[in-house]
Amino acid sequence: MGIDLSLLWAGIILFGVMMYVVMDGFDLGIGLLYPFVPDRHDRDVMMNTVAPVWDGNETWLVMGGAGLLAAFPLAYAVVLSALYLPLVFMLLGLIFRGVAFEFRFKANDRERHVWDKAFIGGSLAASFFQGVVLGAYIDGIRMDGRAFAGGPLDWLAPFPLFCGVGVVVAYALLGSTWLIMKTEGDLYRRMLALTRPLVGLLLAAIVAISVWTPLAQPHIAERWFSWPNLAWFAPVPLLVVLAMVGLVRSLPREPAAAPFLYALGLVFLGYSGLAISVWPNILPGISIWQAAAPPQSQGFALVGALFIIPFILMYTVWSYYVFRGKVRHGEGYH
Repeated sequence: MGIDLSLLWAGIILFGVMMYVVMDGFDLGIGLLYPFVPDRHDRDVMMNTVAPVWDGNETWLVMGGAGLLAAFPLAYAVVLSALYLPLVFMLLGLIFRGVAFEFRFKANDRERHVWDKAFIGGSLAASFFQGVVLGAYIDGIRMDGRAFAGGPLDWLAPFPLFCGVGVVVAYALLGSTWLIMKTEGDLYRRMLALTRPLVGLLLAAIVAISVWTPLAQPHIAERWFSWPNLAWFAPVPLLVVLAMVGLVRSLPREPAAAPFLYALGLVFLGYSGLAISVWPNILPGISIWQAAAPPQSQGFALVGALFIIPFILMYTVWSYYVFRGKVRHGEGYH
């Protein structure tokens, strides 16, 4: 029995995108929380919590995009044609915040506020348009056979825009719980106060999307409530509620890592709900096997992927291990 290369590549891409969402999510969330922390020194601490690791987080996004091109070129072509504008806006946001990240520390007091605003704006744009891309993908891409049949502004619809807001809230929650784990003092207490309303907002967004999706997409409703998908999906709402209750109850407790772990659990549950909603299709009416590249191409690219992924994982684990611990004013990691 041979290896199902399409299934293997789907798993690699899903894993890569999930790793990006997890690690760049709290990174983007820190930029989203900047407006709520006016003190310059607290902002320095916030940025220092991710300074040693932030530029490695986008590696997973690159891997996911490159894997999609190598293994599923049809999906790559259709998705880029349909979502070209929000993807460009997302990348511009990532560029803005990356430049602001570097220049903020070198700017004088008179100019620092400009780079702070660029960091906030870049974080907001990248987060929001990631949600728009997700919402437009769930909402369905108009197809004519195997070609994109829509227009350049099809993504400009209520559901994708609402998903953009939902992702902003989710990333802000990841950022606040990350800072609860990494900081102390006034900044720690401010993050505790911000996290509680963010949990409520995220719960409202999850409920709205969970109701809106099956009502607007009958094929997704059929997938959710048919057997055996129902057995896979049924535990997800209960686990979401349990994770949120656990997150709120863990906020004032030590050690402070529990809220962040619960927030990661919520992101994973949302991601798994998306996978259940579309699997095994990668485009409307087109499965991963129908959109796959020739086995020779998938096999050739797989050799490189299986060589490089362990190095990315080792680098990621090592960097987070080395820079573990709290971050304090005027100090590094401890």
